[in-house]
Amino acid sequence: MAGVLDSVNQRTQLVGQNRLELLLFKLKGQQIYGINVFKVKEVLQCPKLNEIPGRSGVVRGVAHIRGGTIPIMDMNQAIGRSPLEDIENCFVIITEYNRTLQGFLVRAVERIVNMNWGDIHPPPMGAGKEHYLTAVTEVENRLVEIVDVEKILAEVSPVNETISAGVVEDGLSERVVKRHILIVDDSTIARKQIQRVVESMGIATTLKKDGREALEYVHGMLEEGKNPYDELIMIISDIEMPEMDGYTFTAEVRAHPQLKNMFIVLHTSLSGVFNAAMVKKVGADDFLAKFHPDELAKRVNDRVLAITGEDLLQEQGGND
Repeated sequence: MAGVLDSVNQRTQLVGQNRLELLLFKLKGQQIYGINVFKVKEVLQCPKLNEIPGRSGVVRGVAHIRGGTIPIMDMNQAIGRSPLEDIENCFVIITEYNRTLQGFLVRAVERIVNMNWGDIHPPPMGAGKEHYLTAVTEVENRLVEIVDVEKILAEVSPVNETISAGVVEDGLSERVVKRHILIVDDSTIARKQIQRVVESMGIATTLKKDGREALEYVHGMLEEGKNPYDELIMIISDIEMPEMDGYTFTAEVRAHPQLKNMFIVLHTSLSGVFNAAMVKKVGADDFLAKFHPDELAKRVNDRVLAITGEDLLQEQGGND
């Protein structure tokens, strides 16, 4: 698989153009799966795995790769199926999610395809609630299932969602009783993680699963005669989403004269310097790497103080 992830700089040019590249792979059978290339650090033949006591059944072992120890998860087992066999002849996809490295054991790695996010669609309605797909697409008339890796990781190693003491100002929610936060993310798990943190602060939320749905929502507010600035505290949006990615969503909001000053934080498991550059390019107000409840809560806390501070000062002045 040497060279499969070459030309990373070229791939970064796709970001912000509503495009992505998928690394295609197989598990058992002929079904094709995909993962965004930006999440992938390396692809290699399965190295020697060392058993670890008390491990999750999904974790087949750990591997020592490039000076680090990385857990290797069986992708087929992680999505609720039987373990892969003959793992010495399998491949490992090394990924970076939520600031950590992990490996996923797969049967075979095929190739990389260039896609438009408009050709990536949410899972079918009949897929049920327990599926492990974040999206689907077609490549050469064959269905490609894009795995919700964040769901897998949340089940294998749940993250702490508790906000530390002192991060949130006392009485914060009382300042924004009639306002809410729009959360946009294609991963059900990621949406719920953000929602739980925000609502634990006493602040209401509205959830949308992709950029197009979120854009239709804010446009609908205008059509109903509502002022989005009076309704929304901020928008927290993922970057990688079917139909319309977070960069394109942000650019569309900025291009609308009645929405252009909306406060947008891009919140994603993607990492790399190109994100900071793209945040500036599309005009987002901030970028936050997933997932750290204190950092998320602080962004929300600071935004609430920013939009209510003047009102609070006026109230205090009137009471003197």
